[in-house]
Amino acid sequence: MYKPKMELTLEQKEILEGKQGPTMAKIMETVVMFGDIFDAPRLVKVTHDDGHLVTSFGIKLLKPLFSTMEQINDAGIKTKGNFTVDPRPIDYKNVKCNLLEKLVFSKIMYAKQEMYEEQLAKAGLKDKNAFTCAAYLPEIGNTPKEGDILSWAESSAVVFANSVLGARCNRNSGMLDLFGSIIGYVPEFGLLTDEGRKAKWKVIVKCSKLPEAQILGSAIGMKVMEDVPYVIGLDKWLGNEINDENTGYLKDFGAATASNGAVGLYHIDGLTPEAKKLGQSLIRDDAKEYIIDDAEIERVYKSYPIMWKKPDKKGNLVFIGCPHLTFTQLNNWTDKIIAGLKETGHKKVVVRTIMTTAPDILDKFKKTPKYEKLLKTGVKVTSICPLMYTNNPLTKSRRIYTSSNKLRTYSTARYAKDQEILDFVIGKENK
Repeated sequence: MYKPKMELTLEQKEILEGKQGPTMAKIMETVVMFGDIFDAPRLVKVTHDDGHLVTSFGIKLLKPLFSTMEQINDAGIKTKGNFTVDPRPIDYKNVKCNLLEKLVFSKIMYAKQEMYEEQLAKAGLKDKNAFTCAAYLPEIGNTPKEGDILSWAESSAVVFANSVLGARCNRNSGMLDLFGSIIGYVPEFGLLTDEGRKAKWKVIVKCSKLPEAQILGSAIGMKVMEDVPYVIGLDKWLGNEINDENTGYLKDFGAATASNGAVGLYHIDGLTPEAKKLGQSLIRDDAKEYIIDDAEIERVYKSYPIMWKKPDKKGNLVFIGCPHLTFTQLNNWTDKIIAGLKETGHKKVVVRTIMTTAPDILDKFKKTPKYEKLLKTGVKVTSICPLMYTNNPLTKSRRIYTSSNKLRTYSTARYAKDQEILDFVIGKENK
């Protein structure tokens, strides 16, 4: 049996010793070993029972994952609460593929999808709509409270929960998120501690207008990497209260810091919970400083490489929403596209355009008149993960435009600002 360095309670020791069965012992051992690597003094209780899993795709190469899930299922083990999971990888109805692409998706890449989803259901998956990277949004019902301890791994969800909601979670890896949700404990270190949540960077925004969330997040992520930034100057545009409008901005900003760097927590002066309570006392005495102005935003934007095989050709596919769009973002994009098409005189978008959002948000949107109006423009709405779509090597021939810095980072997609994306899809700009 593994000899832990950290202090364990009697209950935790008994689980490790096998009192609740060999599978639970293995799960506890893995979590304890993980904590020992980071010199965690103890395990702390997960106070938000609903977990979120980063691993959502049944890719054939993940045999150890399926084997572990089988052991968990055979032992009748479930998470303390229910859990949500990252988006599904495919949706043939709304994200059409040619025959060869579909063959690669269904027979080679994600051949184990149905089996894996059955394993997830047995372990405590919330429901059929539980597939989204933005499970923290109110429509999904997996929103932690300020101060809650989580066992999550999805980077964009972790940074949102830590920063916007004031919960506490480290950037865990896949399966550790599930293990913590099963035993109900996670190691206490890093972003779970007061000291670990202090900012090592003071970021001062001196732009003439609100910077694009995705570019600002990208700039900060690439500069601070895994450190915590304290951002000054955004509250004059975003205000001093979290609302429907700035939630989308903060979601996209955080996702960019997490994907272009490894940020798990940021503070926005005068806006995010801890910054409102503690102010600039959250900034460490030895913090470094990073000033961002219009020129710096433009420098970062122009630094993004174009990865298309034929960079001089026009784009032929647009993805909007990575992470998944909020309900407000979905409505705003719909309004802009409809108004833009009236301006250009086009009845439909001039390029294949796909917007992604959570299943529950899509169900809510379908009940509004805007849904049918959007479909008439030719836009498709789906709940897949665009990253999982681009993992298919055959999709590399697609010249994808996106307003997501996360998708740009992990694929050959080309990034464009929101207005540029809009102009492109309505036929105002010929890119």
